[in-house]
Amino acid sequence: MFDIDRWVEIWVTITRNKTRSLLTCFGVFWGILMLVILLGSGNGMKNGIMGNFDGFATNSVFFYTDRTSEPYKGFNKGRWWSMRNRDVDAIVQNVQGVEDISPILWGSRSEKNIVYGQLTGTFNVKGVLPGYFNIETQVLHFGRLLNDIDIRENRKVCLIGTEVNETLFRNEDPTGKYIRVNGLYYQIVGVIKAKSSNINIGGRSESSVILPYSTMQQTLNQGDILHFLCVSGKRGIPIQSVIDEITAILKAQNEIAPTDPQAVGVVNLAAQFSTFEMLFTGIDILVWLVGMGTLLAGIIGVSNIMMVTVKERTKEIGVRRALGAKPFNIISQVMSESLLLTSMAGLLGLSLGVFLLDVVNKLLAAQPAQRQTFFENPEVSINTALAATVVLLFSGLLAGLIPAWRAMQIKAIDAIREE
Repeated sequence: MFDIDRWVEIWVTITRNKTRSLLTCFGVFWGILMLVILLGSGNGMKNGIMGNFDGFATNSVFFYTDRTSEPYKGFNKGRWWSMRNRDVDAIVQNVQGVEDISPILWGSRSEKNIVYGQLTGTFNVKGVLPGYFNIETQVLHFGRLLNDIDIRENRKVCLIGTEVNETLFRNEDPTGKYIRVNGLYYQIVGVIKAKSSNINIGGRSESSVILPYSTMQQTLNQGDILHFLCVSGKRGIPIQSVIDEITAILKAQNEIAPTDPQAVGVVNLAAQFSTFEMLFTGIDILVWLVGMGTLLAGIIGVSNIMMVTVKERTKEIGVRRALGAKPFNIISQVMSESLLLTSMAGLLGLSLGVFLLDVVNKLLAAQPAQRQTFFENPEVSINTALAATVVLLFSGLLAGLIPAWRAMQIKAIDAIREE
């Protein structure tokens, strides 16, 4: 049952020496404040860096061609080669770990290559399969994305980026209208913008015109050559095994030595995600170690102050023991006083830390044009706040344990005789 009289007594004891109590509270206050700010800053860094990859499949990998570095089957080293449609078909049929796949074709970016009526602009042009939109996620402003029917029927349709739409249509809905792309007319079926603003494949989607892969391959009149290959792996399957299988197929299909380390170029975005995850795990561990170290210093200060308090109250404790006070009463008073000091200071530090992080977050959000690339949305989750509170309460009890044990060692007769 809650004993209000005992807590009033503890509060009176604390306020009896305000200077000592304030010094005791400051150590814990500073420790928990530093812990919260460090955790929030770590999360802000994580959100900022991972935000650069937002919209990209975390298990994606990209392939491109390079000169061969070894002679093989009568071909000299230094040979240029190209990926072809048959390579994509072989990968789909033989690599079980592939989730989505899309070859990419790059179109020429000549001056004023995109035309609508009297309006013109210079933009990127690329051809993709529908699986591309699962690898680099797009935000759809109008219309729809490209689909399998567009590919199968070689439809002369296209997607345009938001910047293209602004230049040619003043941000109005352009779906159903026709634009001229490198001399040929295509019907617009959608307006898109990449979800990620800091990473892209061959140019930003906002300033691109995207065509069905099969249609663009016909209009380029380059046979079945493809320029780039995007792949995402299935969950639970090591991405490196997918890379090894695809690399082996590409080399076998194009007469490249199996041991050639250069001919097939690979950009492993999945490995970068994994590296960042390990980095942030290490940062979290370091932050907790530093924060807990600072908090421990404050807890030791509380324990020392409580030892001094017990020493000063030796006679009082002895009198209470002589009058029949139970050991539990002595122990609970000392530990309750320690817990109250620690909780007050710690919760104040926790609240101030969350408040400061919220202020920083609002200042960053108020300036979207000056987006912090590597620092965004610093925050402390509710689970982290609860964990910090539990640690704080446990530390308060721990800080009073040794002083309480010291108080129990005081004999009534010795305490009464002490001057």
